[in-house]
Amino acid sequence: MKVSVVDFFSGCGGTSLGFRNAGMSILAGIDNDPNAAATYRRNFPEAKFFERDIREMSVAEVKKVLPRSGKILFSGCAPCQPFSKQNRGRDDNDPRRSLLTEFERFVVALKPDYVVVENVPGMQKVGMDGPLGRFIAALEAAGYKVECKVLDASHFGVPQRRLRLVLVAALGDAAPMPNPTHGGKRQPLSTVRDWIRDLPQIAAGETHPDDPDHAAMSLSELNYRRMLATPEGGGRESWEEDLLLNCHQGHAGHTDVYGRLAWDRPASAMTTRCLSYSNGRYGHPDQHRAISLREAAILQTFPRDFRFSGTLTSRGRQVGNAVPPLLAQRVAEAILAMPRSRGRRTPLTQRAEVVPA
Repeated sequence: MKVSVVDFFSGCGGTSLGFRNAGMSILAGIDNDPNAAATYRRNFPEAKFFERDIREMSVAEVKKVLPRSGKILFSGCAPCQPFSKQNRGRDDNDPRRSLLTEFERFVVALKPDYVVVENVPGMQKVGMDGPLGRFIAALEAAGYKVECKVLDASHFGVPQRRLRLVLVAALGDAAPMPNPTHGGKRQPLSTVRDWIRDLPQIAAGETHPDDPDHAAMSLSELNYRRMLATPEGGGRESWEEDLLLNCHQGHAGHTDVYGRLAWDRPASAMTTRCLSYSNGRYGHPDQHRAISLREAAILQTFPRDFRFSGTLTSRGRQVGNAVPPLLAQRVAEAILAMPRSRGRRTPLTQRAEVVPA
């Protein structure tokens, strides 16, 4: 079954990569971040790229890239920060909360065969009268059957504890969800050691000469001392009092901050600040530095030859925002495994009339 993909809010291309690895064809990516756009173009030369804000695009522009045969999938992994529990300054008026409605505009007009959305679990807690509930209602009114679940990426081979809300919709068919492959009585969970143990050593602030993405942020003298006092898999519970921050005195919470990863467990979820020792459990298990950009990308399951563009901070943000390619691949494989007898794609010319918006 041939499936062609338009990746809305593509970022650097985690979803596109997973779908391509599963055998889908990547038609186009859409994102307004210039560094993510440069990364995407670099790694997906076969795809058209719209470096645009979706709110400024017309439905007709996307229609032009769609093939006249085969099945079509729209992926819409909108920015998750407005719904994330990590964002303590969440604003109900944040304009990013409307992006799912903008994505809906393209789905309802062009009726792709499949729709995939990935976001943080907190998104569904906004309520059925919130962005997700309204989006699901619009899909169902347009003839889609919808499945929505919170998936743990570690259950699909990703070496990272990462809970994500995944929505799959199929036009007129039951929507498939991937079955877990790891954990419990299945294969053991993938670990940090499985994926990054053989990378060459670098020091804090260094970049490896053979890989410009194997680069680590610098450490202050105080944070270097904290790193020395932190064992593999440990955190500030092992520090002497003079190393503690004032806000940590007598406070038992936020134990992942200033922590090291453990070799034989999955990593903590990679965030947009995954290169910063002070922003999570992102210390290397035994080297005295935070994980490098390459290590973070590998823990997200990007291949080692995937190249990123922009400053180190921007590249880290791209990695943290990405859908793990391996998780996306498992979702795509579930879609591709659907019985072929479930119907053929309606020709584009017979679908809803497209009006520029």
